[in-house]
Amino acid sequence: MTDSNAAVPERRGRQRFVAQRRGADCFWAVVDGRREPLCDLSLEGFGLGGTFDVGRRIDVVLHRAAVPDEIRGTVRVANCFAGAAGAQSGCVFEHFEGDGRERLRDWLVAHVIASATVPITEQDAERIVCGPSLV
Repeated sequence: MTDSNAAVPERRGRQRFVAQRRGADCFWAVVDGRREPLCDLSLEGFGLGGTFDVGRRIDVVLHRAAVPDEIRGTVRVANCFAGAAGAQSGCVFEHFEGDGRERLRDWLVAHVIASATVPITEQDAERIVCGPSLV
């Protein structure tokens, strides 16, 4: 990771969701043949532990806990930075195979509902997932 890479901030317009629930990983990406837990996930991209070359395009397969479903697509590494848990790379989706984007939206809506500490409707969860970043 170079200083020039760290100076290029990743800016997502959609809300990012921590890719853990109750302390357990719940989303992964297969990158270069390795299954890696995600740091966060949104409709626009994800954070992944480790450093990758900024600008690199990567074919990924996303998985979620306890569900045999997968989403295939391509991401571009937008930046690398030192996160609280170590080096992270911010990846932005460039392409989804088939209905991958719609399934990702469904995954995130289910994640918001399951993670909520107060009752929340599916419509409210979808507005959170599809709306602008809240932070």
